[in-house]
Amino acid sequence: MSTESRTGVPSLSNVAAPMVNQSDLPFRLLVRRYKTSLVYTQMLLPEKILNDKDYLDFHLRGLGEPEDRPVVVQLCGNDPEMVVRAARKLQTRCDAIGVCTDLNLGCPQEAARDAHYGAYLLGQKDWPLVEGIVSAMSNSLTVPVTAKLRLCQPASASVHLAQRLEHAGASWITLHARTVSARRRRQGAADLEQVKLLKEALSVPVVSNGNVRTWADVEQNRAYTGGGGIMVGETLLGNPCLFANTVPDPVSISREYIDICRERPDTATMQTIQTHVRHFIDHQCGRRPWFNKFRAALTRCQTLDNIEDLLKKVQIWRGRHVLSESPNDAEKDDEDGTRDPAEEVLESLSLLQ
Repeated sequence: MSTESRTGVPSLSNVAAPMVNQSDLPFRLLVRRYKTSLVYTQMLLPEKILNDKDYLDFHLRGLGEPEDRPVVVQLCGNDPEMVVRAARKLQTRCDAIGVCTDLNLGCPQEAARDAHYGAYLLGQKDWPLVEGIVSAMSNSLTVPVTAKLRLCQPASASVHLAQRLEHAGASWITLHARTVSARRRRQGAADLEQVKLLKEALSVPVVSNGNVRTWADVEQNRAYTGGGGIMVGETLLGNPCLFANTVPDPVSISREYIDICRERPDTATMQTIQTHVRHFIDHQCGRRPWFNKFRAALTRCQTLDNIEDLLKKVQIWRGRHVLSESPNDAEKDDEDGTRDPAEEVLESLSLLQ
């Protein structure tokens, strides 16, 4: 079923997954420039939305601006009333056409286990609670509701849960076709056969999440599952241009992200910015002899100017003295590994002193 044919559901073709402390506004704006059709916020905590003004203000900053639409707000929790109250505070910042407030059943992190939410609500004893949350949201909000799942155990039970959530009011379902493992989140390949089965069993759209490292993987996943929509998380952190079928120059894409951070101040923490830049450089340069020294210097950066100065050093280490202006100019390092260019400049790198 075409997502465009369902009232209120945005294009689900190329989706940026919700990522803890990494789905910040500047990153969302960055991936949109490269054919991402829908983005999620990070997982937000309803109790903090309701009781922590600083937390609420920070996550509302820039949310739902024209450049940040369509956007999905990602919530977690196990109290239907609290989740709905929090969602009501956020729904006006969502796109009026097809933006949803998302119940997160795909998070396997230990915090989710300890607080009993996310994927730790996938056991059958908790299905009535999950249905109640989806139903309460669907009946109380002005925007669609969607659920992101991991596989139940046994995997065949996932279809039954998804059908119940569809009947409860979910407008689409995203399946990360792995079971829950807090300590080994990527253990084994995702079982894309389960995505196919889910698509055949539901009348609402199904988005496939997992097994994507390259653009070829996107195409193969889409063709195999027939799901239409593809959600990508960690791979986009290294290559935010994935859906545009290009590999950016790592320094140029870092500078582009930093420029957005300058344009949208106080929408990403310094730690978040550092982590994004590390991912961008790591994607192509993680095995270079100077990479660990780059990481050490990056953690000591205190301003955006510090990071940009460090990126100039990266260009020297790569044997490039002119920064590329286009993130689409994909380049591969041509160092032969016989010498470490970082050693020549470390003494002048004040951030390491």
